[in-house]
Amino acid sequence: MKRVSKLSLRFFLGCVLLGALICFSTCVVGYFQYRDSIRSQYSAQAYSTAEVAASYVSGEDLHRYVQLVTGYHDGTVTEAEIAAVSESGAYQQASRQMNDLQVAMGASDIMVFVLDEEELLSYNGTRENWEPLLYIFDNNDNASLSYRIGDRGSFKPEFIEDLYRIGTTGQRVDNYFFSKGEYGYNTSAILPLLDEDGSVLAIVAVEMPMATLNARLARYMIASILTTVVITLTFVLLYMVYLYRRVVRPVEAVTRATAQFAEDHTRLSTELEQVRTKDEIQTLAASVLKMETDLNRYIDDLTRITAEKERVSAELNVAAKIQSDMLPRVFPAFPEREEFDIYASMDPAKEVGGDFYDFFLVDKDHLALVIADVSGKGVPAALFMMISKTLIKNAAQSGLSPKEVLEKVNNQLCENNDAEMFVTVWLGILEISSGRMICANAGHEFPAIRRKDGRFALYQDRHGFVLAGMENMRYKEYELQLSAGDALFVYTDGVPEATNGDNVLFGADRMLEALNVCPDSTGQQLLWNVRGAIDYFVGSAPQFDDITMLALTITDPPAQQPGAEGFTTGSCDFV
Repeated sequence: MKRVSKLSLRFFLGCVLLGALICFSTCVVGYFQYRDSIRSQYSAQAYSTAEVAASYVSGEDLHRYVQLVTGYHDGTVTEAEIAAVSESGAYQQASRQMNDLQVAMGASDIMVFVLDEEELLSYNGTRENWEPLLYIFDNNDNASLSYRIGDRGSFKPEFIEDLYRIGTTGQRVDNYFFSKGEYGYNTSAILPLLDEDGSVLAIVAVEMPMATLNARLARYMIASILTTVVITLTFVLLYMVYLYRRVVRPVEAVTRATAQFAEDHTRLSTELEQVRTKDEIQTLAASVLKMETDLNRYIDDLTRITAEKERVSAELNVAAKIQSDMLPRVFPAFPEREEFDIYASMDPAKEVGGDFYDFFLVDKDHLALVIADVSGKGVPAALFMMISKTLIKNAAQSGLSPKEVLEKVNNQLCENNDAEMFVTVWLGILEISSGRMICANAGHEFPAIRRKDGRFALYQDRHGFVLAGMENMRYKEYELQLSAGDALFVYTDGVPEATNGDNVLFGADRMLEALNVCPDSTGQQLLWNVRGAIDYFVGSAPQFDDITMLALTITDPPAQQPGAEGFTTGSCDFV
């Protein structure tokens, strides 16, 4: 059995509720409009009857009847005189005419009376002993309830204001006087009878029963309800069919398509292509279909890119291992040499880096130290770094001095350097037997030196231009004399330029503080102290540059060369 969707059920209930509201509101409005129309008809009929009844009494006779009833209650007219008038031909004729009119029009009562204004205004909330009407004629359909000429009577208190206005002004009141009596609803018509000068002589009133009102209203309501229900149901059913085809069914198709796509994104819905409502729902279906197509394309692209990224990542890992393997990483590096201790590290900011260090024996008595920083990061810098490292090592092992090594490698790197990359280099060659070190600096950071039992300080050497920046550059050398207990620390700009979350640089001063925490430590401990200080300072901030460091400590006093005392600073001093 096919399950009814929630949208269809809600749509059906909504249409039923809408139809019920339309039926109810139509019937209520129709009921009140029809009731008011019937009441208006009855009231108009009552006033027409009152106008005819007023014509049955001539002016002279009316004057005489008014004087008799008022005099009767003043005590100036006897009951015999009243009886004589009631048996007169003129009175009897007028009474018969009103009686025939009452029967013909279906009125329950036609009366002519004089209004006792003083009695009228004496009403105190109860009708007991309150009789402001002095009857002249009274033709009631129930003879036992009729008043004779001269009798007093009362009326409903809600008509007091209108009767007073009619009796005092002589103006007709257009209100509809409706009341509910013992036998149903009635409508009354009240008209003033005026003399020649416009003053009120008497009042004629007609009470018209609306015995058929309820029956007519009931018939009307039955017919109205049946008609409205049939029309509304027809409209609602047609509207439901229209909306189901134009709204519900397309929306359900979109819902099924999205649910199907969520289960299996490789299956595109064919239902969406069949939605042809030419409105926003068709636009929605087309958008969902396009979303499915785009999402599949995106998933395919993402799968391909992920595979490519994994391949690149694997290749970068291989490159990182190759780069790492190119740097000397086994420590102690020269276990058979007790004259010195050396330790170095390189932490790239990315998978591969542009910094590098190197140390190697040129011969048994000469140790070359190199630290360098290639511009940029990542794969291009790593490639340029490997070329630079190879060229520098080859030139140094050929017996050239540091100055000559830099000049030769600079010209080699400038060839076909379309990427305009460059490298800063510090190069030192130590004569192990004498402690004499010849150094050259191509735009690199100042080295830090510690004398025995002293503290580390920066040595401000002369900087030459970077390598690969310009051909045929000339570089200068300087000499250091290292003795037992001395230490040399070189590094790349990733150390002083390490940045914390507040964008504050680590700086050379903090580097020296870290070195001088335990200045007599081994080279490995010195590097650990600096790296620990950087990590603490940077915190959770990302590493933006490669961090490379190298430390050399002299452990055995070398044979002193004649004439060598301390080390030669030339024009360079410690800072």
